[in-house]
Amino acid sequence: MPASRTRHLCSMAAALALTLAGPASAACAATASASDAAGLREVLFVGNNWDGTADVIKSSGDFAKIGRVDVVPDRAQRMAEINADPIRWIYFQAIRNSVGEGHDQFADDMYSTPDGRSVVVSRPSFADVVSIDLATGKINWRFPVSGYRADHMAVSPDGTRVAVSASTANTVHVLDIGTGRQLGSFATGDKPHENIFTRDGKYIWNMSIGDVNTALDDPVWDWTKGDRHITVVDATTFKQVKVIDMRQRLDAYGLRDFSDAVRPAVFSPDESKLYFQVSFFNGFLEYDVAADKITRMKTLPKNPATSADRTTWVNDSRHHGLSMNPAGTKLCVAGTMDDYATVVDRATLQEGPPVTASKPYWATVSGDGKDCVVSESGADQVTAIDFATGRKVTSVPVGDHPQRVRLGHVQDGWTGPAGG
Repeated sequence: MPASRTRHLCSMAAALALTLAGPASAACAATASASDAAGLREVLFVGNNWDGTADVIKSSGDFAKIGRVDVVPDRAQRMAEINADPIRWIYFQAIRNSVGEGHDQFADDMYSTPDGRSVVVSRPSFADVVSIDLATGKINWRFPVSGYRADHMAVSPDGTRVAVSASTANTVHVLDIGTGRQLGSFATGDKPHENIFTRDGKYIWNMSIGDVNTALDDPVWDWTKGDRHITVVDATTFKQVKVIDMRQRLDAYGLRDFSDAVRPAVFSPDESKLYFQVSFFNGFLEYDVAADKITRMKTLPKNPATSADRTTWVNDSRHHGLSMNPAGTKLCVAGTMDDYATVVDRATLQEGPPVTASKPYWATVSGDGKDCVVSESGADQVTAIDFATGRKVTSVPVGDHPQRVRLGHVQDGWTGPAGG
């Protein structure tokens, strides 16, 4: 079995979600072998947020479409509940008209279960997480999050736990992926966003991004955006281990006008470095974990066609999407508001050729580790970019407004839910 295959099968698109790196342990290798015997197929799940669907495509090669899943089969029931509750209705409309850009948000994040029989999806507009049976398309379980909106998720390296941000409640819930039972929760800064399990599964890192849908986007008003920091917790006890306030680290690096809202982030394979994007910035920063300081900054080209008015940038994004190849030598950056993606050499921070992309919203790694896969939310397609050359490989059409793209598994021979 190829090493990359073993690594991905073990991680279940979890640990760091984007790094997909590091040697597999003997236990993981055994799990991978057992999974292969069970007849699993590695795939990419593409969440079409405005559609309320997930397209399932090949994890590498030509990335051809395999099937599609309706992730809101209970839409009528959920809408009836929302329409009967004035407070929930107000929040539902607020999500539609702010972060949803006039659309409902039905598929933010997703991961498959270790047996490849279900996919677990966070649904912002319905403020919940659901597990959907991939054979029948029916809901196995549903977990309503605290507050009124569900957001980014992460899965533990063993694939048994899923962490989900409840963005209006400043809380992260950790659930049993098989049953939906809450195992614990922890408090975060304002508007928890990205979650990352460390490779050993011992810690969870949560990044809070504050209020990204206000018009107070000038640096002088940054203080109005809320309390934003990284919260590190023990993944078993859910007790806080450390809080990292990037405001202090940014100031020390001379970046006092930068936002401290940490957006997508990715660890190096040895987890000694964290690479992260922040609101309004066309580029990323490097943070040394042990030294507890920012060590490098990479500014990427601006698209001259991009408006200089920061209030026109979606949810305070400039660049939103970051991944790293398994060797840890290349970074892939989604230049969301600048309409391109590019591969950056990690050692020199030299970027490759810009690959034109329409509002790329996420970046992940193909199953074989050769390509970066970005979701083009403005063109309803995903595009693969070769890490080695920085050149486009192919584009595949998907549903309306693709956002998160995650590696996962389905049963061999699966082409979609029965009757779907």
